[in-house]
Amino acid sequence: MRAILDFLLDQLGNLGLSLLILAAVLTVRALVLRALIPRLDDSESVFRARKVSLYVSVAMILLGLGWVWTHTLGGVGSFIGILSAGVAIALSDVLKNLAGWAYILVRRPFKAGDRIEIGPHAGDVIDIRVFRFSLLEIRNWVMADQSTGRILHIPNGLLFTDPMANFTEGFPFIWHEIPVVVTFESDWERAKGIVHKVIQRHAPDPKEAGAAAGIERAATQYFIRYKYLTPTVYVRAIDFGVELTGRLLVDARSRRHFDTEIWSDVLRAFADEPRVELAYPTTRFYRGDKEGGVGAAPGWPWLPEADPPADPVT
Repeated sequence: MRAILDFLLDQLGNLGLSLLILAAVLTVRALVLRALIPRLDDSESVFRARKVSLYVSVAMILLGLGWVWTHTLGGVGSFIGILSAGVAIALSDVLKNLAGWAYILVRRPFKAGDRIEIGPHAGDVIDIRVFRFSLLEIRNWVMADQSTGRILHIPNGLLFTDPMANFTEGFPFIWHEIPVVVTFESDWERAKGIVHKVIQRHAPDPKEAGAAAGIERAATQYFIRYKYLTPTVYVRAIDFGVELTGRLLVDARSRRHFDTEIWSDVLRAFADEPRVELAYPTTRFYRGDKEGGVGAAPGWPWLPEADPPADPVT
């Protein structure tokens, strides 16, 4: 009988200590939030502070109850191991975002003001926080890398799972290409000269714009070897004409501006050039007898003579 009473007293003591731990943890959480929330500047930070404090409080309560209700050292160790694994699983996204924040601070794959692309999202970095960074979105329904006006909040943990591109790291220029297609009947050499002259006029000078120096600085960290930075025009034949592709360095945030200026000048120059005509996808039918093509025989199209009628059967 005495053993039963001792057991019940022990359980009542454990129950009272458990209630004390619960009240103490909740009180500390309330005091911390009361002191912290007035210092936060937006509702999202308040929401995250409440969530993190709740997770920490639950972990501390479970740990305290485990110490109270576990009587052997081996049991305590097992409990702590199981609890740690459960907390790690439950807070995996939070821990991943914290690790991503540390990666941003140490490795600096981007900084505020950079234009980046991560996964399907792209934009200018406008804020970096503990759990996420914010982008002023570009692309989507807007063309030529211009802003949509939306702000994207990207979890830091995506840095470990999605590929990321930085448009402005090292130097603020990217290679841009403008394809111009002229007909096969056009003087494509004359058209190439016009396109090359136009892009040379609009392309920034690599030395004056700092592109060459920027590439030299970036080459100290990455294996970058650009031999030529001057504009050029590439030529190839496609199915409906001759494609002249102008390639030049442009500011990463000014692609649409360069497109507009270059195309305006190209269209004006082509309008004054009778030997050049823009091409568009077409279907062509070739007649060797009419166009005098190579291999066309006189009297084309050639049709075999009809076989003579067979002799009547006698």
